Amino acid sequence: MFGDGKAGLVDKPDPKPIEDFVLVKVRAVPMCTEYKGFKGSHKGDSFGHEAAGEVVEVAQPCQVKVGDRVVIQPQYACGKCPMCLAGEIIHCVNGRGPGEGTATYAQYLLKNDWLCSPIPDGVSYEHASMALCGLGPTFGAMRQMQVNALDTVLITGMGPVGLGGVINGAYLGARVIAVDSQPYRANLAKELGADVTLNPNDENILEQIRELTNGVGVDKAVDCSGASQAHRLMVDAVRRKGQATFVGEGGEFPLAASRDMIRKGLVLRGNWHYNLADYPKIMKVIQESPDKLDKFITHTFPMSEVQKAWELQCTGNCGKVVLDPWA
Repeated sequence: MFGDGKAGLVDKPDPKPIEDFVLVKVRAVPMCTEYKGFKGSHKGDSFGHEAAGEVVEVAQPCQVKVGDRVVIQPQYACGKCPMCLAGEIIHCVNGRGPGEGTATYAQYLLKNDWLCSPIPDGVSYEHASMALCGLGPTFGAMRQMQVNALDTVLITGMGPVGLGGVINGAYLGARVIAVDSQPYRANLAKELGADVTLNPNDENILEQIRELTNGVGVDKAVDCSGASQAHRLMVDAVRRKGQATFVGEGGEFPLAASRDMIRKGLVLRGNWHYNLADYPKIMKVIQESPDKLDKFITHTFPMSEVQKAWELQCTGNCGKVVLDPWA
């Protein structure tokens, strides 16, 4: 990011594998919220936390080998703390990185060998990379809430994370109510499996949700917008003894312990990623949802056109956008 709406490529030396950090040739780079920095005229040359690629060099015998196709898990976790040992890598309390080569908006990067998850044969790099922020946050949320085919699930915010939630909810057989005011994304949510789409700007949206649930409220809910208005709607729309999970990063909103939690018996959670032990399960969703993933990934750009990609993301007229470092 050069600032003032300009972006492009810069050359840096290729990183070198060291210890258990292996060199990965990046094949697919899903774009996340980096566009917000571009929109704000920020500057920098190290971006991204999602990637899939091929191991091309190792410094020592380790858990992967040259030629392995892998998904690059987020963060640089230590692998030794209680959170890492429990599979909760996103909540590592220490962290341990190689010091360079950590950006995913790149042709090569370094990653701990144990955070390189194998891609099954027959799964493309683009589809496999949806095991990160595309499907991952809502997959983890729905695993915690034990979403099933008997549930009605409310998902607020149809950015890429929320759209991934629609895919996850529909895969589990749940009835999905999607909320977003952006027409492109509301329509895409329907294509990906949402049963109903609602506009959060409607004054009677809570009444609409209650009508859709026989006056009871939804069983479970996930917010992917981070908007305080959506947080409030989610808590109000969930039935008594229901569950709600906060996925979208956001600010504060009014929450009353008695009215909202004790009297309703709600379970409120925060979720960032999924447990590493569940990787085979999210990969199963990917393997069994190729048509939906083709719709979900609405645009692919050469990395040299990163400025166009960020400009598109700023409009909201897209689903998940992927960069190709070698096109």
